[in-house]
Amino acid sequence: MAATNLSQHLNPVDQYQRPLRDLRISVTDRCNFRCPYCMPAEVYGERYKFLPRAEILTFEEITRFTRLFTSLGVSKIRLTGGEPLIRADLSQLIGMLSAIPEVEDLTLTTNGYLLEKFADQLVDAGLRRITVSLDSLDEDVYKEMNGRNFGTENVLKGIAAAEKAGLSPIKINAVVEKGVNDHTLVDLAKHFKGSGHILRFIEFMDVGNLNGWNMDKVVPAKDIISAISAELPLEPVDPNYLGEVARRWRYADGEGEIGVITSVTEPFCGDCTRARLSTDGKLVTCLFAEDGTDLRGPMRSGASDEELLDLISGTWRGRDDQYSVERTAMLKSGIERPAKKIEMYQIGG
Repeated sequence: MAATNLSQHLNPVDQYQRPLRDLRISVTDRCNFRCPYCMPAEVYGERYKFLPRAEILTFEEITRFTRLFTSLGVSKIRLTGGEPLIRADLSQLIGMLSAIPEVEDLTLTTNGYLLEKFADQLVDAGLRRITVSLDSLDEDVYKEMNGRNFGTENVLKGIAAAEKAGLSPIKINAVVEKGVNDHTLVDLAKHFKGSGHILRFIEFMDVGNLNGWNMDKVVPAKDIISAISAELPLEPVDPNYLGEVARRWRYADGEGEIGVITSVTEPFCGDCTRARLSTDGKLVTCLFAEDGTDLRGPMRSGASDEELLDLISGTWRGRDDQYSVERTAMLKSGIERPAKKIEMYQIGG
C-alpha cells in the first residue's frame, strides 16, 4: 500500500465512540440454499439475476480494501456470502488475506454443505477457524429451513472434516424461529455438548425485507437458555472481549459452552465495532442498513489509498447506526420499521 498520512485516519470512532475493529466481507451473493429467513425460493428462483462477474470485487480488490481497513485498526476479518464456498478459488483469497500482518483473526461463515471438500484447502491457505450454520438436526425441519430439501449429512461431514483439518474453535450457528425449529434446540445442544464445538443460537431477526419477520416468530434468548438449562444445566460466563456478539453460557458439568445472540430482545449496538463490505464493494455500517457507501466505483476510477482512506474513515466517523436499539423502541410505540433494508445474502450475517 502506498505511503499515506495515516495519523488523520488511524482508529476512527463513530458518533457513539465505537471504534472500527471487525470487517465482514461478502465474497458472493449466490448461495446453494434457499433459507426462508434469508433467500426465500419464491423470490430467488432460477430466473433471479444475481450480480454479473464484472460487478463483483476481485480478490485483488478485496485484498487492497482489507489492507486499507487494517491500517485503520481492523484486526478481525470474516468471509461471508451468500455461501462463500461457492466462490471459485476461495483458498487463493484466504492466502492473500492471511499474508497481511495486521490480520490477527481470519475466519469464514458457511452453510457447511461443501465444507468436507474444501476444509484442507482452507487450512493450508491460512484459515484458522470457521462458523457453520446448522439450524436443526431434525431432517424434516432442516430440509424446510434450507429450502432445498438438503439433509444434514453433508454438513455434519463438513464439520468433522473441519475438525480433522485443524480448524478451531468450530462454531455452530442456529437461527431459532418459533414454531419451526424451537422444539429441536435441546437435541442440537445434546449433540454438540462435549464436542469442543461452540453452539450459538440466534434470535430470528428482521434482516432484509423478504423473510416475513414479526416479533411473534422470535424465541427470546431467556427462553432458549431456560429450555436447554432444564435438561443440561447452564451457568453464565463473562464475555471474551468488548463487543462480543454472543452472550456466553457454559455447562455446569464443564463439558463446553453455548452462546445466544440476542439482537432482538437484548440489543448490543452500543458495543458494535463491525463494518461490512458487500459483494459489489459497498461499505455497510449496520446489518440493518438501507444502503452503503460505494468504494468499488472510486477504486476502479483510480482513487489513491489516501482518497479511499478518507472515504472509509469519513463514513465510519459519520456512523450513527443503532437499529436494534431503535427497533425495540419502535415496537413498543407501534412505529413502522424502515421499509427498505439491504438483504442479508449481500452482506453476510
